[in-house]
Amino acid sequence: MEKKKSLTKVERQKLEEERAQTQAELERLREYLRTAPEPSSDEADLEVYEREKNLALVRRLEQKLAEIDYALRTAQKGTYGICERCGKPIDPERLAALPETTLCVKCKNELEKAARRAAL
Repeated sequence: MEKKKSLTKVERQKLEEERAQTQAELERLREYLRTAPEPSSDEADLEVYEREKNLALVRRLEQKLAEIDYALRTAQKGTYGICERCGKPIDPERLAALPETTLCVKCKNELEKAARRAAL
């Protein structure tokens, strides 16, 4: 049975601050990628590396933004802070560190172990 949990004012503020910071960093990186000068032939390898690194950061920030938006939607449904896998409350310390998380530590660890095994 899924428990209902409403988002506290502090939790909502934390999520909204995290969203604003993530959005700002994403915009900064996108602008950098748009305006970065063309590398000289001597710097091409380094510039390609830097561009790939920045593109990876953009993808990760886009993913994080989607996770934050999803967490805000779960708050509207009254399920914020409840593990999507086992239905138990997520530790408040975990939510404070990762407000966008949807899994408790135990379930997250189990999924990561299963993913590592599948990759072998």
